[in-house]
Amino acid sequence: MRSGHTEAAVDLCRLANLAPVGVICELMNDDGSVTRGPQISKFAADNDLVQISVSDLISYRQVQENLVRRAEEFDVVSEIGTLRAIAYVTPFDNLHHVAFVYGDISAGTHIPTRIHRANLAADLFGGAKPVKAALKSFKEHGRGVLVFLLDGAAGVPAVTSSELTANPSEETRKREWREIGLGAQILRDLAVRSIHMLTWSEHNLVFVGLSGFGIKIDEIEKLEHRLD
Repeated sequence: MRSGHTEAAVDLCRLANLAPVGVICELMNDDGSVTRGPQISKFAADNDLVQISVSDLISYRQVQENLVRRAEEFDVVSEIGTLRAIAYVTPFDNLHHVAFVYGDISAGTHIPTRIHRANLAADLFGGAKPVKAALKSFKEHGRGVLVFLLDGAAGVPAVTSSELTANPSEETRKREWREIGLGAQILRDLAVRSIHMLTWSEHNLVFVGLSGFGIKIDEIEKLEHRLD
């Protein structure tokens, strides 16, 4: 549910029929900098090591496993018109996450998309501003997907009481978005291959988690201006 190296290490052990325990290290250059990209490939070649990426591992598991399942579909009337709602469950709990689809997204590319993690205070008392702004964008583009993830479900760790605020800190936002896998799986089920990401704040670094699920980010748009 999270596309990180910790989870990848455990997956590798399980795929090799070993105990799900791994030791993780980070390669460093002689000058103390972290080894990256071509430097890692050179290290693997020089030391006769097999190299794979987290994306490779996720791609393999996606062929072998299905971690989200459609539970039901229904229509929802919104301020921009009727949305098609698709409820999803995972093998890990019975909570329902919902994708709200507006218009025709069958093209699968450059789909305006908002992955929204439920926030009790912000959604009930803060006016659900990110959701309203996303709907405005959907109306303008004639299509869009709002993925609504329930707090506390598998892959969406529960926030603490101090984080239940209509104006979460930047650190809280970053922590929330490290858990990107569930939303990505739902988008894949909807045959979405590339997205016009609608965000309430900057999350450029954590969006890389989507690439492991084969979803390309064509564009990132901040939504705050749509409420002016």
